[in-house]
Amino acid sequence: MLLRRIKFLAIAAVLMLLFTSATGNKTTTIFIIGDSTAANKDTTGGKQERGWGMVLQNYFNPDYIVIDNHAVNGRSSKSFIDEGRWDRVLEKMKPGDYVVIQFGHNDEKPKADRHTDPGSTFDYNLAKFVRETRELGGIPILMNCVVRRNFFVQAPENDDDEKLRTTTFKDGVKMVEGDTLIDTHGLYRVAPRDVAQRMHCHFVDANQITHDLEQGLGREASKKLHMWFLPGEEPSVPAGRQDNTHYNVYGANVVARLLADAMCQEVPVLSKYRK
Repeated sequence: MLLRRIKFLAIAAVLMLLFTSATGNKTTTIFIIGDSTAANKDTTGGKQERGWGMVLQNYFNPDYIVIDNHAVNGRSSKSFIDEGRWDRVLEKMKPGDYVVIQFGHNDEKPKADRHTDPGSTFDYNLAKFVRETRELGGIPILMNCVVRRNFFVQAPENDDDEKLRTTTFKDGVKMVEGDTLIDTHGLYRVAPRDVAQRMHCHFVDANQITHDLEQGLGREASKKLHMWFLPGEEPSVPAGRQDNTHYNVYGANVVARLLADAMCQEVPVLSKYRK
C-alpha cells in the first residue's frame, strides 16, 4: 500500500512538472528596447508620464503575449549595448519571441557616450540587434523614432530630452508655433527603414504614424498627448510643464494602440492576440 502511494505521488509529481513546463511556455514575449518615449516610468505620487511600451500590454491578450519592456530613459542604441542592457534581453529570449527595436532620439545627441551616425554606427547597431535576435530564433521588428511635437518653424536647440523633466511651464520655449509639424530627426528616422530593407526585417513606421497623429490633432489638441500642463492643471507638476517629447497617460495609450495595430498589420499572426 505504501509502495503504491509512493508511485502515485511520483507520477503526480511528474505530471505536474510536465503541466507546469507546458503551460509555462505557452506565452510569447514581445521585448521592447528603446528610449524614454517607450520606457517604464515612476508612477509614485500620481506622476503622469508614461512610455508607450509601458502600456502596450493593454492591447495584447496576456494569456498569450507578454510585454517585457527594457526601454530606458536617455538611452541610445550605443549606450543600450555598452551598458549591457542588450545582453540581458538576449539572456531571456527564447525562439519565437519578438524584439521591437526603436532608437533615434538620443543617438542624435552630441554626447560621446550616446551619439551614433545614421548610415554608419547607428545602422550598425540596429543591424546587430536584428542579427543577434535571429541567431536565437527571435523575430525582430524595427521601428523608427516617434516624432516630437514640434510646430516651431525652426526646432529649438535640444541637447538632451531628459532635461525636460526638471523644467516648469515658465521654462518652456517661447517661440511662436505654426500649423505644420516639423521633423526633428532627419536621417535617424530613415536609417531603420533602410536597415529593415537590407536585412528583410519587419518594419513599422512609427515616425509616420505619430506624425499623422500629431498633425491630425493640430497645434493645440496635440498638447494633450504630452507632458504639457499649465501651472495648477496637474497636481504632480504644480508649476506646469512644456514637454513636447514625452507622453502622459492618455498620449502613451493612444500611441501604443496605434503601434499595436501597425504591428498586427506587419505581423498578421499577432492580430489573433490583439485586445
